[in-house]
Amino acid sequence: MQHIPLSKFSGIGPWIALACLLGGSLGCAPAPVDQPSRLNVLLITADDLGLQLSSYGDPVIETPNLDALGSSAVLFEVAYVAQASCSPSRSAMFTGLYVHSNGQFGLTNASDFSLHPHLHDATMPNILKRAGYRTGLIGKLHVDPVDRFLWDVRSQVNARDVAGMASAAEEFMGGGPEDPFFLMVNYTDPHAYRERDPQTNEVISDWTFLDQYEGIPAALVEPSEKTILPFQGIDAPEQRKRVAGYYNEVLRVDAGVGLLLESLERLGRADDTLVILTGDHGPPFDRGKTTVYEAGLRVPFLVRWPGVSKPARSQAMVSTVDILPTILDATGVPAAVEMQGMSLRPVLENAEAAWREYLVGEFHMHGAPWFPRRAIRDGRFKLIHNLLAPTASPSIRIDGDLGYLASRDESYAGTPIRQAFDTFANPPEFELYDLEADPWEFRDLSGDPEHAEALQRLQAALEEWRRETADPLLDPAFVEEMRQRVDAY
Repeated sequence: MQHIPLSKFSGIGPWIALACLLGGSLGCAPAPVDQPSRLNVLLITADDLGLQLSSYGDPVIETPNLDALGSSAVLFEVAYVAQASCSPSRSAMFTGLYVHSNGQFGLTNASDFSLHPHLHDATMPNILKRAGYRTGLIGKLHVDPVDRFLWDVRSQVNARDVAGMASAAEEFMGGGPEDPFFLMVNYTDPHAYRERDPQTNEVISDWTFLDQYEGIPAALVEPSEKTILPFQGIDAPEQRKRVAGYYNEVLRVDAGVGLLLESLERLGRADDTLVILTGDHGPPFDRGKTTVYEAGLRVPFLVRWPGVSKPARSQAMVSTVDILPTILDATGVPAAVEMQGMSLRPVLENAEAAWREYLVGEFHMHGAPWFPRRAIRDGRFKLIHNLLAPTASPSIRIDGDLGYLASRDESYAGTPIRQAFDTFANPPEFELYDLEADPWEFRDLSGDPEHAEALQRLQAALEEWRRETADPLLDPAFVEEMRQRVDAY
C-alpha cells in the first residue's frame, strides 16, 4: 500500500482526506480484493494498560509473557493513543484517523457521538471482511454504530476470564484454514470496576480493582512503598492499595497474553500471523487516563510482522492511528479510504529508519465536561494546548481515583506534586514540559523565557498539524456548539 509522503506528521496528503470527506462513502469505499495475502492478523488490546510492564522498565512487577512478545517483536518506546478515553481511542485504531476526523468524540455510553456516516464501511473489520477475511471479536467493541461492524464471530466470554478468552481465540483461529483471519482480542483488565446488583444491574460499589479472577494471578502484589505511581507521587494507604490492585490486573493480562500466544503456536499460525499489542490508553488514575499527559497517552506498542520485522527496541514515535495502515500493508489489502496514520513497515524493517519529527495526541471528553485539548511532542519537549482554559476546567477524578484529593493534604503543600495537581485541575491555555529532565510533567515551563523558542516552535507545529488534518475545533463556533451539546446531555 502506497502512502504519499507529506510532512513531519502523516503519510497522506490533505487532498486525499478532503476528497473522501466530500465524496462520502462512495468515494471512500474499500476496494474489493480477489486474492488477499494469506497473512493473518491478531490485534490485542488491554483496557487502561499503560507502561506498567517490566519490558518498559517498571520496577514493581515482572510481566514475562508480554516481555517475551516484546523480545520477538519491535517494541516501540514512545507510542501514543489518539485520545486517552476508551471509545475515542478505539475509533482511531479502527479507522486510522484522529478522533477529531472520525467523529467518536466521547464514550458510547456517555454521549451520542459515533463514527461519521461516511466511515461506517471504512473500518478495519469491514475492509478485511470484504477482502475475504474471517473477522472475530473477543471482548469490548465500544465504538458506534455497533451494528455497522462486520464480525463473523463475536464472542460473549467474560473478558476478565483470560483462560476462557484464549480458548475462544483458539477455536476461532483454528476454525477456517481456507481463509485468513482477523481477530481482535480485548482484555477488560486492567480497567477498574464497580460491583453491580445481579438482578437490577445497578451499581452497588465504588470503583475498585479485581485482584484475582479464577485464581489469576496466583501471587498478588501487596500495597507497599513500591505501589506509588511515578506520575502521581502520592503516598497514602488507600492509594497504595488501589495501585497494587491495578498491578494485579496487569499481571492477569500478562497471563492471558501468554495463553493466547500459546494457542497461536499450538495451531502453527505464529509464522503467518501479524501480531500487534497495545493498550487503549494509560492507567485509570488522576493525571493519567482522560488527560493528554504522558501517563494518559503513552501505551505499550509491540508489533511482530513475520518476514518483515526484526526484534528491536525502537525510538520511532508511533501512534495507534498507524495500526490500520500497517494491517492493510501487511495483508496486501488495498483500500481507498482516508487515513492519517501510516504503515510502520519502514521502522519494523529498520528500527533506526527516519520517522515522525512530531507525535500528536488529543482529548475532547470522556463523559462530561467538554474540555478539548491538543498535545504535541518531539524527542524532548511537549506542548499541551487546553483550548477552553482558563474559562473552563477538566474533570478532576477518573474512575474513583483518590490522587487529586490526596494531593490536597497539607503534607504536599509547596511541593512539585501539589503544583502538578493544581495545574491538572486548573490548567493554563498552554503547558510546556521538558521530557528529558521531567518525564512525568511536574514542572510547567510555558512561562519560562529560556524555553520560549521551544514553546513557539511546538505551537507552530501543532497549528500546522491541526490545519493539515482539518481539525474542526479550529472554528470557535464549532467548539461552542459542541460544548452546548455536551452540556445538554
